[in-house]
Amino acid sequence: MIKIAIYGKGGIGKSTTAANLAVALSESGRRVMQIGCDPKADSTSLLTGGKPVNTVLDVIRSGEEVTLDAIVTQGTAGVCCVEAGGPTPGIGCAGRGIITAFEKLDELDAYDTYQPDVVLYDVLGDVVCGGFAMPLRKDYADFVFIVTSGEKMALYAAANIMLALKNFKSRGYARLGGLIINSRNVADEERLVAELAEEEGTRIVGIVPREPLIQQAESKGKTLMEAFPESAAADVYRALAQRMLDICEDAR
Repeated sequence: MIKIAIYGKGGIGKSTTAANLAVALSESGRRVMQIGCDPKADSTSLLTGGKPVNTVLDVIRSGEEVTLDAIVTQGTAGVCCVEAGGPTPGIGCAGRGIITAFEKLDELDAYDTYQPDVVLYDVLGDVVCGGFAMPLRKDYADFVFIVTSGEKMALYAAANIMLALKNFKSRGYARLGGLIINSRNVADEERLVAELAEEEGTRIVGIVPREPLIQQAESKGKTLMEAFPESAAADVYRALAQRMLDICEDAR
């Protein structure tokens, strides 16, 4: 089992990237589980036709028995979808919610039950403390890939996440796999990201172009991989998924 955390600034396209990668990986014959770690609980929406799923925290708060059937939904291409959920707005800690959700998945033996080949954690990267850093722990993610663009705040968030990884290095936490450019057509975008990668001693793993088909698919509540499987953009995600797997397997 390869466990990958996808980090990046809020709104940079982590969830879209993760969902399309999940389908690409599933296409290649891997069993995939995607775990959304954002209080908005929308990480897996493109894998479930835009329909919300029960979050782990919502089921816990309901007082009903928490079972895997209640918190794991089968989505597009057989991807197992999980949303950690978040606290009531203004009350509680979202980071603590992630920790609670992870503990419940462990308690219920989710990984042994579904036996995924790849687990994707989709994590809000504006905050890299407390529960939001939980997926960096070695018993969760093995590798981290950061989604960014050439925009200043996206680069700033990416740098912060890489700093967190450096600070955790001595604890044997997850390793940095590289940067994924989700293009925003910023001037000199590739150069700006390449400079950051060089400064941090990492690499650009792939570049997702600014593609209208991605938005068209999202308007239908679908991934691009599902809505436009024959498109050139779908091949970009397939190539990116394979590149990420190669990096993870070569480093093991």
